[in-house]
Parts: sequence; structure tokens; C-alpha cells
Amino acid sequence: MKSAPMSEQIKGHPVVSPSEWLAARQALLREEKEYMRLGDKLSALRRELPWVKVEKDYRFQGPEGEVSLADLFDGRSQLFVQHFMFGPDWEEGCVGCSFTADHVDCARVHFQQRDLSFVAIARAPLEKLTAYQQRMGWTFRWVSSSGSDFNYDFGVSFTPEQIASGHIFYNYAMEEAEIEDLPGISVFHKDDQGNIFHTYSGYGRGMEVLDGVYMFLDLAPKGRDEAHLDNPTSWWRRHDRYETDGRSAPGLPVPAEKSSCCCA
Repeated sequence: MKSAPMSEQIKGHPVVSPSEWLAARQALLREEKEYMRLGDKLSALRRELPWVKVEKDYRFQGPEGEVSLADLFDGRSQLFVQHFMFGPDWEEGCVGCSFTADHVDCARVHFQQRDLSFVAIARAPLEKLTAYQQRMGWTFRWVSSSGSDFNYDFGVSFTPEQIASGHIFYNYAMEEAEIEDLPGISVFHKDDQGNIFHTYSGYGRGMEVLDGVYMFLDLAPKGRDEAHLDNPTSWWRRHDRYETDGRSAPGLPVPAEKSSCCCA
């Protein structure tokens, strides 16, 4: 294969010989392996966090009627909760939470085999959740926490008084109060005696690890291609709202989809 001169560049990238590319790729591989080792260490530290026993008897409304937090484990010892932004007065769920939820069902088929159940929980009434779930084609379990302290206790919903104060405690720090519901994830364990323990919660970009779309984009030459956007999430759409297949002028700024959620 004829090699290109070192001075040649395409879109800012040097075009080199295969042997030069191999040397660069091997150098990057060393960095990638170190990153993976650090990720393994972080995952181990996450698993070593202390637990907090859940003392409240949280109740939710599901398609089968009232269910407890224990019921949501569905016969497994571990439960993953997506705190889904869908306020009581909203007509559809948050764009960003929907973006994350699109990844769940395919993964769920597999992680259920490792003793982990999944549920999405939101404050909207069950009939709204059911209608939106049917529209989006999701099959994971979804329940309403309407009338429960659950969302408030786990730091994803905030009272009118908290909002009026101007500040809320979110993602383990005080932030300016802007909206009554925010996204998050929580993980629980149930022992053989039926005791439930809170083991982990994450918020903000701490949830990004669930978004497999980004894992694909991060491997591509253009990456996430969000630097030109005022809000890096403004390109997100509910999957039934994309207007093109991405071939027409990809990467250009797009107007944010109208929504009451924090991603708009």
C-alpha cells in the first residue's frame, strides 16, 4: 500500500502509513488498558460502599395494583431503579430519561440472569405512565410513586417549599432549584430475611454509563459532535420524534424539543 506524505491531513487528522498508524494505535491501547483497570478499581470501590437499611414501607401503584418496594425485586435479590422524570402534570416523560430508558429492555434480558431486576419509578399517575410506555414500546416494569415519599427521600423530587427556597440538595451537593423532578438511579439489595438495603445512587452524568449510544459515538471519528451545541443534549429526541435518519446535515445545531424536563 502506498503511504501518504506526513504533511497530508484530512479534517485535521494526519494521514500516515499503516506502520505509523499501528504504532499510534498501540500507544493508545496502553492508555485504554489503564483506563479499563481504573474502571475496574472504581467498580470495586462502588461495591464496597456501606449500605443503609430501608426502614420505610414504600408503596407504589402498578398495573397489578398496589405493590411494595420488596415486590419490585420480582424474586431476585438486587433491584435497579431508574428515577424517571415524569411529573404529575406532564403529558409525556422527560427526553433524557427516555433516551436512557431506550437502552433498558435489551440489556434487561441479560442482567436479569445475574440476579438483578429493573423498575422505572415516576410521580405521574399510572395511567399516564402506561400510555407513554405503550407509545414508546418499552416492556420493563414501571410504577407510580404518587402519594409516596420515595422520590423525595432519594433526592430526585423536591417540594414547592424547597423550590421556593432557591436551593436543593441534588447529586450530593447544594444546587440552584429550577425544577421539581430530576433524574437519578438507585440500587437496592434484599436479604433472605426480607430486609432491604440501599447500596448506591447516582445522578447527573453519573448515569451516563447507561447510555450505550455514547459508547458507540465515542469510538467514532467525530465523537459525540456536541461542541457546537449550546446544550450538548439538545440533539436528543424521543425515538419516535426524530425528523430524519441523520444523513441530512448531521451535526448542525438543532432546536431543542419542547419539554418540561431539564434536558430541554
